[in-house]
Amino acid sequence: MTLKSNSPVLAFYQQCLPFSLLTEAQQQFAESHSHIAYFAKADNTVAVNYSQPQLYLVRSGAFELRSDQGQLIDRLGEGDYFGFPSLLTGDKVSNQVRIIEDGLVYVLSETGFNQLCSESREFQRFFNRQQATRLRHQQRFSSRDHSSTIKLKTVMSTPVQRIASSATVQQAAQQMAQAGISALLIEEADNCGIITDRDLRNRVLAQGLSLDTPVAQVMTSKPVCADAGVMVFEAQLLMAQADIHHLPVREQDKLVGIVTSSDLLRLERTELPNLASLLAQAEDVAALVQLSLQFMPLLQQMIAADARAEEVGRVLTLLADAVTQRLTQLAIKQLGEPPMAWCWLCFGSQARMDMAGQSDQDNGLLLERDPNEAEASYFAEFAQIVCDGLNACGYIYCPGNIMASNPKLRVPVELWQRKFNYWLEQPDPNATLNASVFFDLRPLAGRRELGQQLHQWLIEQPKSPLFLAHLTGHALQNSPPLGFFRQWLLEENGQQQKSLDLKRRGLLLINDIARLHALSCGSEEVNTLKRLQAAMAAGALTRNDALNLADAHEFIGHLRLSNQGKQWQAGEPLSNNLVPDSLSELSRHQLKLAFRVAQRGQDGIGLRYRRQL
Repeated sequence: MTLKSNSPVLAFYQQCLPFSLLTEAQQQFAESHSHIAYFAKADNTVAVNYSQPQLYLVRSGAFELRSDQGQLIDRLGEGDYFGFPSLLTGDKVSNQVRIIEDGLVYVLSETGFNQLCSESREFQRFFNRQQATRLRHQQRFSSRDHSSTIKLKTVMSTPVQRIASSATVQQAAQQMAQAGISALLIEEADNCGIITDRDLRNRVLAQGLSLDTPVAQVMTSKPVCADAGVMVFEAQLLMAQADIHHLPVREQDKLVGIVTSSDLLRLERTELPNLASLLAQAEDVAALVQLSLQFMPLLQQMIAADARAEEVGRVLTLLADAVTQRLTQLAIKQLGEPPMAWCWLCFGSQARMDMAGQSDQDNGLLLERDPNEAEASYFAEFAQIVCDGLNACGYIYCPGNIMASNPKLRVPVELWQRKFNYWLEQPDPNATLNASVFFDLRPLAGRRELGQQLHQWLIEQPKSPLFLAHLTGHALQNSPPLGFFRQWLLEENGQQQKSLDLKRRGLLLINDIARLHALSCGSEEVNTLKRLQAAMAAGALTRNDALNLADAHEFIGHLRLSNQGKQWQAGEPLSNNLVPDSLSELSRHQLKLAFRVAQRGQDGIGLRYRRQL
């Protein structure tokens, strides 16, 4: 399409980096060497002609940049670019550009691009930085090799060796010997289990059983399993806590592989090879405190490996989970067996599994029934031991007293249900504040079925439009730190510097948006990214909006963790505050885009849920 004299391209160039850095004459030159292209979703991909390279600037629509193996490299929306790597290097680029939504694209010719690069160092630097960022993204998606973030499905042994439960132990031993393996899985309509070489030693030979003994008699029924998509580090913690050496792997409710402790040990390339087992075996609080000192070096390693914020947050949460679970075991060791069933609940970031380098504790205790005076005294001491231990390990006491040591949060099922009902039916400011914290709930230790039943009950309770409207009002009390003309709205931090609160002004906003949509559509998910996916599946969010919010959450989270890593290295207190001048121009630009996404998400929940006020 040929441009007309009053085309909107110039106006867009004047507000879009790096064209906004050019002189007016250079912007007009860019306009004169540009044309408009339209790409329809039905075409699936953009037919980029890399033999005649051009710069493509997205004016509207949504696109995905993928490698030639189909791996996601970047998601592109308004103001984003593609095609420039071939302009910078002169090489043919094999990346695919997929069309997610119909869009208009402004296309700058190779002649125009090269001329502007020669005239403006800032223009050329911008695209060089963009290229470096793309390469980091591609590596992040395709070749992450930090042992903590490798997915279990990439290291499991598959296909698995199976045997019938009616087979004899001699047949099982022969099959293991022939295949050179140490375990067999049993997966039948009415029977699921695992038999290992250790079972043959301890349950057959040591007990003097016959070689004709059926496998069903000595196998472990309903074994601990892991999902194929979990991280290796999570599997390590799970195996250490359960004291097992073989972990069956499930995918879509089918056993698809198996991982052994030896498999995981061979993967270790960090300075923390035994951290999972050491946490599970710590003899006292002092030992846990010493182990917790290694968490920040692990954070540094993961940041250096360019791990995603989602993965780093999950690992940090798993560490907090392991510390909490061991503290509950140490409390029982000190106090004796509990007088009734109980479940330790975590709330907030630990429930969402997005903890950072500095997190306070948010927890409660769910009791099976109303305790008598002696039982209440036991659980009061139990909760105090765990909360004190968490504080000693760096998970500081909650300033709002949202802790199991608070007797109001150490109550039976009926009282928890009464609390939630009050918050649902009386949505005053305090109730909506509580809902924003306590509706992010995850059972962590003890009889988890109690917590799962409470969470399921909560999901099934009707969420009135008035409740959602009040919760929206609370979610809109804070806004992204953007003023007129997208300038920063800075706040004083602890060092009297002007800074951005990445948590309060960014991450929490997206958490609030995701929680609202999840509660509205009845999703059981607690993790923010999974809530966004559930909202997209339910039609509460478009695919483009959900992906943009997920990307914004990832980008802000990554900056927050990187900044905390720098603070730790400098011996400074960890905080969520970032001085924007410490960022490159490109990172500041990307951060503003991320905040704009959060702002549009807030506009969306305001229109959708506030009509009842």
